[in-house]
Amino acid sequence: MNVQFINEIWTDLYYLLHYKHEERLTHQNVRCMQAVKKNKDATVAFLADVLQITHHSASEHVKRLIDKGYAQKERSATDKRAVYVKLTGLGEEVLKRNTELDEEKLQNVLGRLSKKEQQEILDAFEKLRTEAKHVYSR
Repeated sequence: MNVQFINEIWTDLYYLLHYKHEERLTHQNVRCMQAVKKNKDATVAFLADVLQITHHSASEHVKRLIDKGYAQKERSATDKRAVYVKLTGLGEEVLKRNTELDEEKLQNVLGRLSKKEQQEILDAFEKLRTEAKHVYSR
């Protein structure tokens, strides 16, 4: 399997089909927000572990996201010692624009393909996601 070719295709797709980025975010900001989005019980300690940074650095990233209105902290209803990081509605929108493909652009491209070709693409992406989750899920 030519993984370099897959990466070239992946980066071309993102380059051609991404949303216009309006926010000034660091790569670590985006990674932090992704980790929060994908893990409903994300704590600062969890983020430090996932991002492989110190607890202090993770806490600073969260503080900056809170200051921008992209995240908030919520105390657990069952364990008052646990504090979770959650994305706000604005944070969800910002994350979408900084990580996903532009739905309108993607629909325009997919509309040029047959239903069978569209299904083949969906099947391939679903298979790739399933295997990635199997190998790398926490």
